[in-house]
Amino acid sequence: MQPVPLHSLSELERASLQEIALYQLQEKLLVGDLSLAKVGPKGSKSIRQKLESFSKEKKDCSPQTFGIPLFQVIANDRAYKQLQEAVKKSRRLCLEVEATVTRFRAQRQKRTPMGRGCGLPPCEVFPEEPLCPALLNNSTWSQRRGAMSVDSITDLSDNTSKLLEALQLSHPHELDPRRSLGKKNTLSLNPITWQVPRIVDRCCKHIETHGLQTVGIFRVGSSKKRVQQLREEFDRGLDVFLDEHQSVHDVAALLKEFLRDMPDSLVPRELYAAFLSTAAMEGPGQLAALQLLLFLLPPCHSDTLHRLLRFLGEVARHAESSWGPDGQEIPGNKMTVSNLATIFGPNILQKEKPGEKDAGAMNFEDSTAIILVLQRLIEHHQTLFMVSPEMQRDILRRLFQTDPDVIDYLLRRKFNAVPSTESEDSAEEHAPSPLPGRTCTLESSSVSSELYSSVSFLNLDVGI
Repeated sequence: MQPVPLHSLSELERASLQEIALYQLQEKLLVGDLSLAKVGPKGSKSIRQKLESFSKEKKDCSPQTFGIPLFQVIANDRAYKQLQEAVKKSRRLCLEVEATVTRFRAQRQKRTPMGRGCGLPPCEVFPEEPLCPALLNNSTWSQRRGAMSVDSITDLSDNTSKLLEALQLSHPHELDPRRSLGKKNTLSLNPITWQVPRIVDRCCKHIETHGLQTVGIFRVGSSKKRVQQLREEFDRGLDVFLDEHQSVHDVAALLKEFLRDMPDSLVPRELYAAFLSTAAMEGPGQLAALQLLLFLLPPCHSDTLHRLLRFLGEVARHAESSWGPDGQEIPGNKMTVSNLATIFGPNILQKEKPGEKDAGAMNFEDSTAIILVLQRLIEHHQTLFMVSPEMQRDILRRLFQTDPDVIDYLLRRKFNAVPSTESEDSAEEHAPSPLPGRTCTLESSSVSSELYSSVSFLNLDVGI
C-alpha cells in the first residue's frame, strides 16, 4: 500500500478512521470523553433559534454564505449548481426541439414541389427516418433520465460504467448531520466529494493568480464599501466572479470575514483544547497528534481547512523577494508562515462563538499556542492530510470486524487505484475517482484470492 489522500477514502472508511483516531487520542490523554457526534455538524436548532432565524430571514432574506454553518454553505452552493445545470439541460432540450422542427420543415419543403407537379412520389424516394434520433431513441432517453440499473454496472461498457460511477459520487446533501456514525450500513462505499465553499475556493484562486507578489497581503486595509458589496452578492447566492479588476486586498478581507463570522469554526470548539495542547509537543509526536485530530474533523471542515492551509503555504512561499529570468527583482509579499498564523489563527481556532461574551478575549498563552499550532499545520499540510499504509490497514482490520462483506470490494478498489497527484482546485472536477455503490454486484474473480492472500493482516485485532 501507498499513502493516500484523506479525501480519497470512502465514507465508510472515513467513519472508521474517525473512530480509530479518537481511540488513539484518548490513549494519549489528548481528548477526554468526547463523542464523534459532538464534533460533527450540528443538527436541529432549538425553538428559540428557529424563531430568531425566521425573523432574520424576513430582514435579510436568509444569507446564503456568511454567518451560517459550513455544511449549509456547501449545500447552498450545490443547490445553485444543480439549478444552473437544470437550466443548461432545458436549453439543450429546447435546441434539440428547435432542430427537430427545422428539419421537419425542410423535409416538407422538399416534398411539396414534387407533390404539386407530378403527384405523390413513391415511398422509396423518401425513406422513413426519425426526425431527431436524440429525442426518439428510447434507450438514449432512458439513460438520460437515470433509468439504468446500478446492479448491472459490471455488464456495462467501460465508458458507460465510468459515467455511471461518476453519478454515484457521494455528495454533501447526502451527508445528513443526523446520521449516526454507528450505523455504518447507511454509509457509502464511495469517496465524498471535495467539499469547499465556493467563496473560499474563489478567494484563494484570485489571490494565487493576482496577489502572491502583493506586499502586505492580509495586513493592508481594504475598501469597506467594496467588501460589503461582494459580501452581499455572495449572500444573495449570486455567481460572483473575481477577476483582475477586483482589489486583492478586498478579496483578502472578504476571506477573513467569512472565516471570522462562521458560527462553527473550521476546527470544532470541542477540539480547541486538544489542538492547543499539541503546542507543548515537539517533533514527530506533535505531527502525529495533529494528524489524528485532523482525522476527527467532519469532511466539509477537513476539506476546507486543507484548501486554506495549501493556499497559505503558497502565499508564504512568496514571502521573500526573488529574481526573475531577466534579472529583474520580484518583490516578496512579506507574509511569512509566522505572520499568516498570527492573522488566521484566531479565525480558525476559536474558543467562543462570534458575538458571545469574551469571544474576542484571549490570554497570552492561548494566543501563542494558536500561532504555533497553525504554523505547524501550514508547514506540514502536505503530509498531515495523507493516510499512511499502517492506518489504512487499521481501517481494514476494523471494517473486517464490523463489515466483512465490503472488504473484498474495498481491497480491489484500493489495489486497482492509480496514484495521482494532489490537485483539488475545483469541487468535483478534482474529486477522487468514484466507484460503484454498495448496491452493485461484486463479481468474483481471481483478483479476490490474490488480494486476500497478500493481506493476511486482516485477521489481526485492531485493539478497539
